[in-house]
Amino acid sequence: MTPNSLEIVTDWLVTAGLRPTRQRVALAELLVGDGKHRHVTAESLFDAAKDTGAAVSLATVYNTLRAFCDAGVLQEITVDGSKSYFDTNTHDHPHFFWEDEGRLTDAPSDQLVIQRVPDAPEGVEIASVDVVIRLRKINR
Repeated sequence: MTPNSLEIVTDWLVTAGLRPTRQRVALAELLVGDGKHRHVTAESLFDAAKDTGAAVSLATVYNTLRAFCDAGVLQEITVDGSKSYFDTNTHDHPHFFWEDEGRLTDAPSDQLVIQRVPDAPEGVEIASVDVVIRLRKINR
């Protein structure tokens, strides 16, 4: 971890109101240490943590990702109702899901036009609208 990445990670955690524990710092380093946005699954983050020698369990990764989402610094995107991806870009934006690769990437927001969404039922409000565009290679 470089001094600059440690500063990025610590600021990211403290701004979110999260205590920078050893595990949170290690996982946050993998998520935002280079200042770039990324999409991860709990399993891919766990594997990346193991590769760096971080001593975290898969349960710790799940719990930390949940804490990051609850603090508003990660966005959870669910694909197929069972597979969750976690995005460091928390601004509203659409996604491409690459079916052949099981990969999630950002889609261009400026090309998406939603003219109207249905009214929410009485007593509830729309919290967000998730747009996931599924892609599949064309076999020719």
